Amino acid sequence: MERPRPFNGMRHIAFTMPNLEECERFYTEIMGMQLLRRAHEDLVYLTCGNDNLSLGRCDVAATGVQRMDHFGFIIDTIEDLEQWFLYLKSQGVTMLDRPHDHGDGARSFHITDPAGNVIQPIYHPDISGQRFTNP
Repeated sequence: MERPRPFNGMRHIAFTMPNLEECERFYTEIMGMQLLRRAHEDLVYLTCGNDNLSLGRCDVAATGVQRMDHFGFIIDTIEDLEQWFLYLKSQGVTMLDRPHDHGDGARSFHITDPAGNVIQPIYHPDISGQRFTNP
C-alpha cells in the first residue's frame, strides 16, 4: 500500500498532571497560551496559534519527571485520517484503537512507535489545514 499525503505538522502534545489547575494557570498566565476549549473538568486544550496543548488530570503525584501522555500528527482531512489508519495497519504498526470522533469535532486514533511512545494521528478542525508562511 502506498503512503498517504504527508502529515501537516506535529503541533499537538498532551501531558498529564495531578495539579491540572496550577498547570493551566502556568501555561496561560505565565507562558501566554490561550484557552482553546475545556473538554471537561479533567481535560483542557490550550493554544498559541497553530499549536494545540492538551493538559489532562492524572492521579499520580508530580515527581519532577516529565510525563508525556502522547503526541499528535495533524491530518488535513478526515479522509486522509482514514487513509493513514489503513496504511499504518498495513505496515504492521501497533494500533491501540480505531478512528473515533471527539466531542469537539476532532477525529483520531492511537498507535505506538517501536519504543512504546503513543502517537495520535488527528484531524482537528481548529488546526487541520493551516499552513505556515515565511515571514
